Amino acid sequence: MYTAHPDRYADMPYRRTGRSGLKLPALSLGLWHNFGPDRPVETQRAILRRAFDLGITHFDLANNYGPPPGAAESALGEALKADLAPYRDELVVSTKAGYLMWPGPYGEWGSRKYLLSSLDQSLARMGLDHVDIFYSHRPDPDTPLEETMGALHSAVQQGKALYVGVSNYSPEQTREAARILADLGTPLLVHQPRYSMLDRRPEEQDLLTTLDELQVGSIVYSPLEQGLLTGRYLDGIPEDSRAASDSPFLNSEAVTEDLVARLRALDEVAKSRGQTLAQLALAWVLRGGRVTSALIGASSPQQVEDSVGAIRNLDFDAEELARIDAIVRP
Repeated sequence: MYTAHPDRYADMPYRRTGRSGLKLPALSLGLWHNFGPDRPVETQRAILRRAFDLGITHFDLANNYGPPPGAAESALGEALKADLAPYRDELVVSTKAGYLMWPGPYGEWGSRKYLLSSLDQSLARMGLDHVDIFYSHRPDPDTPLEETMGALHSAVQQGKALYVGVSNYSPEQTREAARILADLGTPLLVHQPRYSMLDRRPEEQDLLTTLDELQVGSIVYSPLEQGLLTGRYLDGIPEDSRAASDSPFLNSEAVTEDLVARLRALDEVAKSRGQTLAQLALAWVLRGGRVTSALIGASSPQQVEDSVGAIRNLDFDAEELARIDAIVRP
């Protein structure tokens, strides 16, 4: 029988999400690629237990996470039953809908029919009566934003979600989504964009500024840039890496000699701070408190532990930031 560590809240910082009352841990666990039937169930459960013991109270999912789609939610449901059910009120569980889940015209995007049907399926897989955050995973070019946001509002009204968020929305779409939701009486809680030292689009497109102005929180995904910022690629492409498999998210052509040289230079910055490259990358997105939380993935409890080590040094001086920028954006 699992018993959570009594000091699980001793070290993890918790940050208020926008202008809401909800606090999220500085690091959240994403159940994207490592929670499917191709992974040992005990390893999955061990990752979740270790994360919670270290103060990671937020588990981030989507309907299509696995593989196959739905598998991650089912895995969390089993872990909740086996280990974490007594701690449900200490957990923030989020899920999303937007990408393809089932055949036909009602199995993806942003219609009311798809979003609310998907949420019901997600709750059934996880064995929950509600999630804490329900997201529109991507904007739908063919569905009025009023309909998509109305569906999120309905999820809250029905008691199936406590808060709502959006992911992959532009600053303009985010402003309009926030306006619609405010008129409905369900505030936009959080935005989930992709952001890392190597991907500055939330800065360049003024998304972070927009979220500041709207007082909306942010939880960033891919802060380790699909593993490039974990140190695995400092000597090229490992045979068992994502890039070696030519994943649709990272392929071998992306790992150029120039990129490897930049990664090695960033690793030197990390060493000067007493951090691993992954810890540096996580600390960088969390610097200054502008980002609420950073999503980490893990294939072992040890990877969770390494990531959590980032919270020991989240401060950067101007020289360090300039050095990182000179490496990444010469």
